[in-house]
Parts: sequence; C-alpha cells; structure tokens
Amino acid sequence: MDRGSAKHTRRVDEQQKHETEGMVRGGGPTHAEEWKEPEPMPIPGEEAATHAYAPGHEPGTPEGITQEGVDRRSELAKWLSDADFPAAKADLLRHVERSRTPDFITDLVRSLPDERFVNVAAVAEALGLGKERRRW
Repeated sequence: MDRGSAKHTRRVDEQQKHETEGMVRGGGPTHAEEWKEPEPMPIPGEEAATHAYAPGHEPGTPEGITQEGVDRRSELAKWLSDADFPAAKADLLRHVERSRTPDFITDLVRSLPDERFVNVAAVAEALGLGKERRRW
C-alpha cells in the first residue's frame, strides 16, 4: 500500500494533498493559507490618490505645531538632548559648538533670547517653533 509518505499519517497526507491540489491542477491560488497570497495590485490611478489634510492637521503633527515646526523641533532635540538643562543661551551655544552641530542649529541657538531654558521644548517655544497643546 503506497500512501506517498512514511513520515505522516494518512490524514496528514490527505490534508497536504488537498492544500496543493489547486496549484497542481490550475496553477492558481490554493486558499489553504491566504496570508501567503500576494496582495492585489492597485487600480491604475488609484495609487496617485492622496489624502488631503487641513493645514496643521497632518498625521503625526500635534495640535498647535506645523509639520515644518515638528521637523525643526526634531532636529533641535537631536542636537540638544544631551545638553545640561536648565541651561542659559551661552551654555547651549558652547554645547552646540563643541558638538559640531550643523550651521542651521548653531544659528538657531545664536538667535535665542538671553534667558535660561528648562528643556528642549522651552528652547523650541522661544524660537517660535510652536507649542504642543495636549488635550486631556
């Protein structure tokens, strides 16, 4: 008696046969494991459709800050996150010059008012990059 496999039981052999039958017969999908099937291609022109968001309401943009503000705040935080806060403008300027930050970050720090800042968010607010408003 030839079952086709000495590793599995007859039930497992039949199940595997059923799962591959569609591929053997017609070359189409088997529907045995749908998660393995490729996603359908978008209709021509459909992929070009983008969502239009109201200004200031783009995804990933907190209320009260523009997307440009988010990008600038991110760069600012990247270079100032390891500064010792609270810090005065002179302390932050020494920090960015020592860290060899990009010129535009150094210019932003130079344009700060002469005051003490408690964190990067306070620096960003002083630069007019917007203040994040949280809804509780």
